[in-house]
Amino acid sequence: MKKETLHKRLKIANDIMFYIYTNIDTHIDVEELSQDLSISKFHMQRVFKEVFHRNIYESIRAIRLQKASNLLLTNRYSTISNIANMCGYSSQSSFIKAFKARFFMTPKEWKNGGFKEYSSKLLNDYRKQGNFTQIFENLEPQILTMEPIKSYYIRNHGYIEKNIKESWQKLYAWSFSNNIQEYKHIALFHDNPTITPLIECQYVACIATNENVLSDRLPNFVIAGGLYAKFDIQGKKGEFLHFIQWVYHKWLLESEYETCTKPAYAIYHKNKYLRDDDLFDVSFYLPIIF
Repeated sequence: MKKETLHKRLKIANDIMFYIYTNIDTHIDVEELSQDLSISKFHMQRVFKEVFHRNIYESIRAIRLQKASNLLLTNRYSTISNIANMCGYSSQSSFIKAFKARFFMTPKEWKNGGFKEYSSKLLNDYRKQGNFTQIFENLEPQILTMEPIKSYYIRNHGYIEKNIKESWQKLYAWSFSNNIQEYKHIALFHDNPTITPLIECQYVACIATNENVLSDRLPNFVIAGGLYAKFDIQGKKGEFLHFIQWVYHKWLLESEYETCTKPAYAIYHKNKYLRDDDLFDVSFYLPIIF
């Protein structure tokens, strides 16, 4: 396949995925989406499946349930009906049916602590990766409003270290080839890995810059602005997942804040994927509502 054709197909697939994530709280009409992209519905579905290895409808369903499963454990002031609406379900009954088919328990059972049993195996697998002693209890976030950030990106399906490292190396080469002097490395996190297997999580590696870029080699999107809790953390390989666990399972529940369907993101000051010592230094931005 010619590079030009490959880039066009990747752009179509990424545009569809971006649309799904940014409109997950609404009814997503695939027919209307194909018209907006000026391509046939058949071609759109075929391209999407070739890139992401499952069809559009399966992806919409999976993303809705991943978002809902996280909101159910973090948003203690939201009802099950509220969360169903936030994730694009037209009725509570259809949400309950879909949720039970995916997680083998009702949303109420999950919200009341059922998620702990489901996530225990995932957490045990992460702990086997090393002995981590860092304590996050003393972290005090800054609550602030962030402006939207235009970014060029490479999307990864699954937290597969080899693939993520290759993505960052490509982004580094892209910024060098385009003579970009000022930029930020940003990672976008759509999922909570303490309740979603790493192989199913979306990790988006981004470069944000205000410089004019003539290359159309990489797709671009805008990271949403709004209200965020900012955490500044440093650590070594593996500890970031334990920080995520603390943020979603403890800090949110005790803070009286809730989160939403917008993804969290991290701005790297030290990008462990481009270093030999596996150390990271990041500012983590968690979208919140009050």
